[in-house]
Amino acid sequence: MPDPAPSRATSLPVGSDADLARVRRQIRQAAAGLGFGLVQQTKLVTAASELARNTLVHGGGGHVEITPLTLGEPRGLRLSFVDHGPGISDIELAMTDGYTSGGGLGLGLSGSRRLVDEFALDTEPGTGTTVTVTSWTTAIPAARPGAR
Repeated sequence: MPDPAPSRATSLPVGSDADLARVRRQIRQAAAGLGFGLVQQTKLVTAASELARNTLVHGGGGHVEITPLTLGEPRGLRLSFVDHGPGISDIELAMTDGYTSGGGLGLGLSGSRRLVDEFALDTEPGTGTTVTVTSWTTAIPAARPGAR
């Protein structure tokens, strides 16, 4: 399958609680506009909310790139959360359910990974972190033979 063609990306700052609300709203609107169902929208916005908060709290702020992906059907939404903070020294540990470096529940990275179709983490101690997630719309299931 050829790579999907990215549409024009939108970059939003992640530097305050007000930015977190704006990011959630923009992602929900983009997902709805691409035809994501309500459950898909909720999963994507939940993952994005966790990742944006990590960008702010652990990375000292940064930005998110929101990129619609189109290649007929399905359509997708790629989100890249970028910070220039301290980075993650132990990725395996950070991806473990229950691990937290900041007093939370420890489900941010691992929980976000379960809510999206694709998850990539690029980090280096001292240079920052980029987490890129992608979710795709799903086709309507075909009717079962004999179903009316």
